[in-house]
Amino acid sequence: MADLSVRELPLFPLPDIVLFPRDVLPLHIFESRYRMMLQTVLEDDRRFGVVRWNPNTQTMASIGCCAEILQHQTSEDGRSNIVTLGQQRFRVLDVVREAPYRTAMVSWIEDDPVEDRDQLTELAQNVSQALRDVVELTGKLTDSPAALPEDLPELPRELSFWIGAHLGGPVAEQQQELLELTDTSERLKLEFEMLDETRRQLAARTVLRDTLANVD
Repeated sequence: MADLSVRELPLFPLPDIVLFPRDVLPLHIFESRYRMMLQTVLEDDRRFGVVRWNPNTQTMASIGCCAEILQHQTSEDGRSNIVTLGQQRFRVLDVVREAPYRTAMVSWIEDDPVEDRDQLTELAQNVSQALRDVVELTGKLTDSPAALPEDLPELPRELSFWIGAHLGGPVAEQQQELLELTDTSERLKLEFEMLDETRRQLAARTVLRDTLANVD
């Protein structure tokens, strides 16, 4: 893990929301403190930090992702709708202000250098295939067309972030774990385990459904 730089960043804690690099996150801003934050951010570099707030423990994660505002629209009552894009991940070093909104000194973090690129590429291909199988099996079970986006990332790190961002269900704990990893291989291995388990379950359900359908 490399600390590339340190800066002060406004923070937006969100209950069980984990933002990943290159993921799009639309937000509705209505609280007065975050209206103030939005105004400040728009006057600066249009960036703030999204961090997961755990509603069960009432704690904020120490690793988050910087969000850059791509679009914003403010209504007459002061509420705003914005569209953001995940950028770099960061580690919260020190919360320097709590009011009117939280700001912290953060350091940027990146994945560790790749030691075996061929092995990583093979792992990414296996993960990609497991993902395609899950989508195909889900489509069969729901009798509805299902397909992955044409621009699905091919590079291992970007693929691992995309999968982390698109996990279904209440999986904020798992998403936070994936976000915090700085080893691309480890992130992909965890995602393969999740996808492979889902693939096995869906395959079993498909066989069961087909078997029952053939019973007179």
